[in-house]
Amino acid sequence: MGLFNWFTQEVAIDLGTANTLIIHNDKVVVDEPSIVAFDRTTNKVIAIGRQAMQMEGKTHDNIKTVRPLRDGVIADFTAAEHLIRGMVKLVNGGKSWFFPSLRMVVCIPSGITEVEKRAVRDSAEIAGAKEVYLIHEPMAAAVGIGIDVEEPVGNMIIDIGGGTTEIAVIALSGIVCDQSIRVAGDNFDSDIVQYIRRQHNIMIGDRTAEKIKIEVGAALPELQEPPEDFAVQGRDLMTGIPKQITVSYTEIAHCLDKSISKIEEAILKALEITPPELSADIYQTGIYLTGGGALLRGLDRRIQAKTKLPVHVAEDPLRAVVRGTGIALKNIGRFKFLMQ
Repeated sequence: MGLFNWFTQEVAIDLGTANTLIIHNDKVVVDEPSIVAFDRTTNKVIAIGRQAMQMEGKTHDNIKTVRPLRDGVIADFTAAEHLIRGMVKLVNGGKSWFFPSLRMVVCIPSGITEVEKRAVRDSAEIAGAKEVYLIHEPMAAAVGIGIDVEEPVGNMIIDIGGGTTEIAVIALSGIVCDQSIRVAGDNFDSDIVQYIRRQHNIMIGDRTAEKIKIEVGAALPELQEPPEDFAVQGRDLMTGIPKQITVSYTEIAHCLDKSISKIEEAILKALEITPPELSADIYQTGIYLTGGGALLRGLDRRIQAKTKLPVHVAEDPLRAVVRGTGIALKNIGRFKFLMQ
């Protein structure tokens, strides 16, 4: 067994729709976009992560870029397996001469079906994992923020990722009630694409939309510290010629309004089905926001106005889930909520 441990590498993976993060030896060693580029003729992998991201939307007929995950679950099985294998190689800086056996903890959305769960486990095993443990994302996020999940106290976690928004009430090492909706960062991007097309008659790509969301994205039309207007380049639909316009945060706040309302509805629904004792706890502790969506300007204030509860944005919300997964990896024996 000692020899086996010598050759075993322990990794915690947050397999996200937008980004994949890996923790090894308590450090985030990989933080790359979840995207793979294939050569169409040979079906070989050309690039993964950031390199493949730079190719997206700019490829010729011979290269195709694939996002293996859609809405938080695996949509393309072989691409997902290549993604996991490539990312794990990056852990050793791609220099390892033998492939150690892996013990993996992978996080999954809480509203996932058995079949989708199986797909995650299978692709991890094909990518070289000997032991695979699964953990629900809201649970991992709660552990990552530093909440003691084993206490008999209710905490509400909202994890707004790329493909799904997970809303869960956690107590006694378990999820008491949860809502998982497929409205998240990717929907914000497509809302922006449609809005710019409708309003300004300009066609932009997903990457530009994401840039707009990061630079001037907002959940409220009035902010205390407004960001500068952002210059956007795209193709004019009337003339077909490239053109530049400037976009302000108020426009983006209006175009994201519908999607954010859906998230608010789901939050209210989750609060509705929460047992009264836990509701009393949540009134004291408030709501915790994690995931990339938590960085949207004014989102915490908007949720606070809707629920009348204190809303806390986690520090470094993008890495909260993977930090929690890393802590779970170290406490495999102790944490009961890890699924084998």
